[in-house]
Amino acid sequence: MPARPRTRGTDEGEPPSIEWVLAGRAYVNGRLQPVEIGIDEEGWIRRVARHIDSDRRHDVGEGIVLPSATDLHVHFREPGDPEASEDLASGTLQAAYGGVGTVGEMPNTQPPITDADRLRDKAARVAGRTHVDVLLYAALAPGVRVASLARVAGAFKLYLSPTTGQPEPTRISDASALLASAAETGLAVSVHAEEPAYFHDTSRVGTVEGWNAARPAPAEAYAVSELLSVAPPSLRLHIAHVTRAEVAAQLRRAGQSFETTPHHLLLSDRKGPDARFKVNPPLRSEPERRELLAAFERGEVPCLASDHAPHSLDAKRRPFPEAPSGMPGVETLLPLMLQRVRDGALAFPTLVAAACDRPARWAGLPQGRLAVGHRANLLVVDFRRSRSIGARSLHAPCSWSAFEGFPAIFPREHYRNGEALLLDGEYVGRPRGRVVRPDYAPGNDPTGPG
Repeated sequence: MPARPRTRGTDEGEPPSIEWVLAGRAYVNGRLQPVEIGIDEEGWIRRVARHIDSDRRHDVGEGIVLPSATDLHVHFREPGDPEASEDLASGTLQAAYGGVGTVGEMPNTQPPITDADRLRDKAARVAGRTHVDVLLYAALAPGVRVASLARVAGAFKLYLSPTTGQPEPTRISDASALLASAAETGLAVSVHAEEPAYFHDTSRVGTVEGWNAARPAPAEAYAVSELLSVAPPSLRLHIAHVTRAEVAAQLRRAGQSFETTPHHLLLSDRKGPDARFKVNPPLRSEPERRELLAAFERGEVPCLASDHAPHSLDAKRRPFPEAPSGMPGVETLLPLMLQRVRDGALAFPTLVAAACDRPARWAGLPQGRLAVGHRANLLVVDFRRSRSIGARSLHAPCSWSAFEGFPAIFPREHYRNGEALLLDGEYVGRPRGRVVRPDYAPGNDPTGPG
């Protein structure tokens, strides 16, 4: 449950009054209907009703109101190479434009986030530079001081296979003790689940299809099965970037949280020798992609995440085996799926649950719903405003998108704690993002959104 919002007023214990009202249509109680949202001066939702008296109100007309998204999986490359094509400031600006109000920033940076001092240094980089809020992961690996990290981190990340910035993965045989230690802290653990023993020689791979064959689907299935056998029952486990419907079904049966990405839902391994489509785990075959997309559209995938991991075009133009894995995606995460809602392929409540509600719940954050006691992190979308994605109109410094030409619906308005970030699609906010932690985190005393 979310923490109780702070109280402020003229008398002790008196809750803050409603500062302003956002009026429009929203899905409430299972149907689209007119609604008014009363927001207090501290950025909390205080009332949701058909009508709220207020001297200050904003009616969004034909727009539809929804919570901003929580993207549990981004790589903003900071700290890292000063010449890198991304940092916390540019990454969170993309998130703001894409309707993502909170990001989960991964620890495979340079240096990796393996101790509390590095984590505090990274947290210090957030203040005054980020446009949305940031939940910071710490690396869960042999030798780390789990309890010390848990006092600062928002969650843990465990890598079971090599990936960018993490050349030495943790073996499943070593994972049991680490997961038990993490469970004792109460913090959640996200896992990159592939078993390297199933990988083949990649030195001569020259296509996306070949990358799929070199890191085949059984590597994912085996790693997930092993994780489920060693994870303590009390652990808040989450499997990152699931690529196949069969694995999704296995995790559902086990009652575990997991995510998939737009690129695994919408792109397949038919992309030939173009390393822009090289990702870990790989894009799968077209039939497998369709099966995963169908499962997502049936509401069988709990979370949607971008795995935003940009690299420059120069890096992606290296020989295929040498080109880094990953693609940008935080700005297009929600707009791509809003388009599928517009097209009638995806139910709007299914998308809101996967992009907004469940990720926030897993992260332990009081947001992601149009409900009293939740933060007023809100979007307004207009389903009449569809446009083609073009890298030149996006805000990623790497200057390319794997979804070039795809239709999408970008937010018209975006609010963080009731304060405007976007109006009419243009950024009007300030870099006031902050580090957030779960309400239940060790030593955490939630004091409001700040």
